Amino acid sequence: MNQNKSVFSKLKELLMNKQFIIIVYLLLAIISAVKQYNHNTFNNYQIYKYVFLHTVESKNLYAEYPEYLDSNHYGPVFSLFVAPFALFPDAIGTVLWNMASVGILLWGIFSLPIALSQRKIIAWICAHETLTALFSFQFNIALTGFILLSFSYTIKRKEIQSAFFIALGTMIKLYGIVGLAFFFFSKHKIKFILAGLAALIVLFALPMAISSPKFILQTYADWYSSLIHKNDINASLTSFQDISVMGMARRISGNVSLENTPFLLAGIILFALPYTRIKQYKHLAFQLLLLASTLIFTVIFSSGSESPTYIIAFAGVAVWFIVQKKPLSFWTIALFVFAFILTSLSPTDIFPQQVKEFIRLYSLKALPCVLIWLAIIYQMMLEDFTSYSIADNE
Repeated sequence: MNQNKSVFSKLKELLMNKQFIIIVYLLLAIISAVKQYNHNTFNNYQIYKYVFLHTVESKNLYAEYPEYLDSNHYGPVFSLFVAPFALFPDAIGTVLWNMASVGILLWGIFSLPIALSQRKIIAWICAHETLTALFSFQFNIALTGFILLSFSYTIKRKEIQSAFFIALGTMIKLYGIVGLAFFFFSKHKIKFILAGLAALIVLFALPMAISSPKFILQTYADWYSSLIHKNDINASLTSFQDISVMGMARRISGNVSLENTPFLLAGIILFALPYTRIKQYKHLAFQLLLLASTLIFTVIFSSGSESPTYIIAFAGVAVWFIVQKKPLSFWTIALFVFAFILTSLSPTDIFPQQVKEFIRLYSLKALPCVLIWLAIIYQMMLEDFTSYSIADNE
């Protein structure tokens, strides 16, 4: 019995070792990149690489090219973000890209103003969903890190850093703008606004350094058009996208013509309701639940959400889970297990192919996150967070 306890204690000690977590994440990044490269399934990385090459060559970033399938939907500043990887051969660039992505995600997780043990648990909860995104070389891994960093720096009264990550995320992929949700937690709002404007101006102009002002200005117009077009074609009853509230409604009803607008308006109203509880702003648990709400909202109300996008939402699930009072209630455990099984594990071979296809066709991967998001809104609206004990430990 004592020997078993000793083994358990050593295993727990290993799992809760920060360096071990970092090593596991880096191994996931390397193994996934090597596997996908060897199977010639790294199309997303090809798109990223050519954003840089086409910017240098002043070619339309949003046209379709024979070098890759699909088309680019990232902003011009992404050309500089991806440049260090694009300069390497693909065999090396793919590995470095995935390693950098998990590095930014872990930076975001470990920046959170909570106990180190809680940050480690969040990292473990996010690990499998991170792996799903790694197989697609998703930028959403790094974007999740950006959102976490914008939150952490706001709470730590480092408005310049927070504004930078919000601006960078927004100028690469519009999802990044959700970092503005934390603005009301800022103690220096004018500084926050000025820093954000400065960052936007610099990032707007920066790609001109490797191209030309005329081309980059035209590229921003092209980017806007590409996003409008992408939004128009996302709604589908069979695609791998639209894993969202709207997607579930469209696919369950069989009505592909259902508009996004009513769902978005309802979602925004619900999302905004907790802001009326101004006296709760000072409590870390309330702030963390807003972070969780923001991360989940970003995904479940986007018609462009696909399976690998859920690294963003699942980070929100992890933050929500950490905030809950101990001992955990039956419903908290049930919702978390439901999310881990249906949201995180559903794309894996644990599920039979027919079941996986059923989940995909009805966008059911979104369902647990929708339920948890509604639970977060309910909790933020009704509870007094004075009684919550969240260890604030840098």
